Amino acid sequence: MTKPHTEYSTEKPLNREPPVKELVSQFQTPANKSYDRNHGPIPHLDATKHTIKIDGLVPNPLELSISQLANDFPQHEIWCALECAGNRRHTMRTMLKEVEGIDWGDAAVMNCKWKGPRLRDVLEHAGVSESDVDGDGKREGQHVAFSSYQVECQEEKWFGGSVELDRAVDAEGDVILALEMNDAPLTPNHGFPIRVVIPGIAGARWVKWLDRITIQDQESSNHYQRRDYKVLPEDAVDKESAEKYWDRTPAMSEVSINSVVAVPEDGESVELNGRGKVTVKGYAVPQGSEGPVVKVQVSGDGGGTWVDAQIGESGPQGRRARRWCWVLWRAEVEVERGSEREVVSRAFDAGGNEQSEHTQWNLRGVGYSGYGRARNLTVK
Repeated sequence: MTKPHTEYSTEKPLNREPPVKELVSQFQTPANKSYDRNHGPIPHLDATKHTIKIDGLVPNPLELSISQLANDFPQHEIWCALECAGNRRHTMRTMLKEVEGIDWGDAAVMNCKWKGPRLRDVLEHAGVSESDVDGDGKREGQHVAFSSYQVECQEEKWFGGSVELDRAVDAEGDVILALEMNDAPLTPNHGFPIRVVIPGIAGARWVKWLDRITIQDQESSNHYQRRDYKVLPEDAVDKESAEKYWDRTPAMSEVSINSVVAVPEDGESVELNGRGKVTVKGYAVPQGSEGPVVKVQVSGDGGGTWVDAQIGESGPQGRRARRWCWVLWRAEVEVERGSEREVVSRAFDAGGNEQSEHTQWNLRGVGYSGYGRARNLTVK
């Protein structure tokens, strides 16, 4: 019997992350070492037949083929980190208290090079320009909704998300309709033939297998925009008490500044090096549009003293080009010999944001960005 071409069902979608040590071994995350987050099956689409509809509150509704998007518009290339809203949920669960959701570790993030037409160029073709938003304000409060109707999801018939229109048309926002990842066509699990890339925004809004873009006067009506991926108040402790907050709580948008200790990992036994210190490695991402990360500090005594990490120089050069990227960092810190030791990290970005020790607990366990940690170390 022939194996079905779509390997993952609605009941059991593909969700996985790589070992965090492998993740930080290179600046550019290969497709086969990246995390996967899905709410349903992975469609395998024919790029020669796939189209994108641009509709809603636009003067000139369009339907564009992949070929038109690739050949009729300037292609824009950006380096950008993509982070799952639930990245580090395990830390929130174990450091604070129990949460709902997949037990993501520290590796639900990837740093890649993306290429495709700017969304603002495509929207301008449909009659929407940046001056409409920034000039007379007639489009104030409008949103761009991204949708994929290719497969049924666990909680909804389709998948969608949205961002404010001014974010989508901002020349500095670098929002693109990606056709390529790391100089190759997108793979099916990363959205082939097209996905939206929204730098600085949580991955839940980077809709894969995109087939519709709608300008509208409210955010996406999709379940994953309205009733998931929200930092609910702390008194929403179960489904019943959360009910009254879904419509009152804003959807997650910009990611928070974050850093992770990847080497050593929790529970490892490590030896002091020749200088009597522990070698520590990790990654850090900036807050939203306020990158790049400009400093990472590491502590081996619970935050009593800090040392500056060395930030790697891999990837694009220049602050503007590195605005959306992660950084890989390395440090040597003093840690007392013994068991149950801990190393922590904190990041700082160009916008003046500093990573805090903990962030707010919430029922869905999203948006955790407290200090990076390697816990329960045995130092010899």
